[in-house]
Amino acid sequence: MKLKIFRKSRIFSFLMAVGLGLHLLGGAFLTAHAEVIDYQAQAEANRLLPVESNQIDGWPQGPAVSARSAILIEANTGTILYAKNIHEQLYPASTTKILTAWIARQKSSLDEMVEYSSEAVNSINWREDSNIGIKVGEAITMEQSLYGLLVGSGNECGNAIGEHISGSIEAFVDLMNQTAQELGCTDSHFVTTNGIHDDEHYTSAHDLALIGQKFFSDDLLCKMSSMASYVIPQSPTLSRELIPNTKNKLLPGKEYSYEYLVGSKTGYTSKARQNLVSCAQKDGLKLICVVMEDESPMQFTDTIDLFNYGFSNFQAVNASESDTTYNIQGNGFFMTENDIFGDSEPILSLDKSSYVVLPSDASFEDVTSELDYENVSDGQAALIRYSWHDQPVGTAAVLFSDHISSYDFNEDPAAGEASDAGEADLTALVESDTGESQSAAAPSQSGAAGQTESENVVFVNIRNGALIVLGIVALVILILISCSAFRNHARSKRRQAIMKHRREHRDEIIDFDRYIDPF
Repeated sequence: MKLKIFRKSRIFSFLMAVGLGLHLLGGAFLTAHAEVIDYQAQAEANRLLPVESNQIDGWPQGPAVSARSAILIEANTGTILYAKNIHEQLYPASTTKILTAWIARQKSSLDEMVEYSSEAVNSINWREDSNIGIKVGEAITMEQSLYGLLVGSGNECGNAIGEHISGSIEAFVDLMNQTAQELGCTDSHFVTTNGIHDDEHYTSAHDLALIGQKFFSDDLLCKMSSMASYVIPQSPTLSRELIPNTKNKLLPGKEYSYEYLVGSKTGYTSKARQNLVSCAQKDGLKLICVVMEDESPMQFTDTIDLFNYGFSNFQAVNASESDTTYNIQGNGFFMTENDIFGDSEPILSLDKSSYVVLPSDASFEDVTSELDYENVSDGQAALIRYSWHDQPVGTAAVLFSDHISSYDFNEDPAAGEASDAGEADLTALVESDTGESQSAAAPSQSGAAGQTESENVVFVNIRNGALIVLGIVALVILILISCSAFRNHARSKRRQAIMKHRREHRDEIIDFDRYIDPF
């Protein structure tokens, strides 16, 4: 009897196990079936989304890409060459780390020791989230942490860096949002140091490009983001050697290696999909490309297509060599060696490193300009903002010369004569007839200057000369006041003489009337 009951119990347990297994399998199948998304079909649909930059009249037509959002900018001028859905708020995944790395470069030194706390290490999912394998309590330098962050995409590295700089992850995230705002980001809100998914952690291709401008202006960060692997050796504060490796296929020796690449950072989560921020340099152009919500391997092919589009269809034109609107050529008065304005060096000049980015078939003569006196830095008289068909294409700074010298008024004027050698350019700043001081529109070439109602005003930066001019003005005013007082005094004397004469004449009449017979 006991044996039969035992057998029935085993059979019942077996049937229950089979039933439970089938139930779980069926539930898993239904769940998987419900969550299936055809990402390739979605990528093909993204190729049909409009490219806003292709709507600009005369602008080179950009390629169709499978990324939901994409942007290509020239790094030094900020000129947007390609724009597709650039302000949509999307999940950035690990591309977040370029902001974390750039802040770290501003707020720390490379040799500082970064300790990895339990919060930094254990707050990530070690099975799913990328990491470099460092243990709680171990420490490596800030430089090694940055390599771990950018080469190995270590999420614990982002946390530890944040704690080291700000004291806590939360405080560092606040710094990230503050910094993003200062850089001009308008579509972003950061919640993590590393891009681990959070519904409230988002940015846009436009904002990532702005952050990328800062990131790729740092040579060390460019180097770090261009390396396929890095060795962190064992040390007294590190129990074993660590070797972070990258999954970025744009790097040298990889499947989609790009010849002109400066640096690149990948980012992926199941919700963010594939994201890539990259920089390349060729023929005087430094380009930054961002693709978001793409599918593998198209984040690499789309990036290459956009880089090739930029290098093939645009050119860098030096503004100081091409712009003649703001130069006065061969003005001999300002070239003399012994005058109150100093030597023959130009008092104002355009920044020789400034350039604009134009379509390859465009001419600088087609560029219009606007002067900005408000947003200037030390040593700048103004900024010239250039546009092509109403599209910003670059700026040039009008600089005060470093070679302005004072005039020695005790020196014998006959000791020096005006020099006839060489020519100097004196920058003339243009103000509109309305009297507005912040900005004024002007065509880019001197030949078109006569078509405007603007007048040229030469701004001269002098020292002793200014004191002399003020002294002369004061002397003239004193002379005018003295002359006026003298005239008033003379008029007063004449007026007194006339009044005296009138009184005497009246007295004579009165005396005459005294002797007239009233009868």
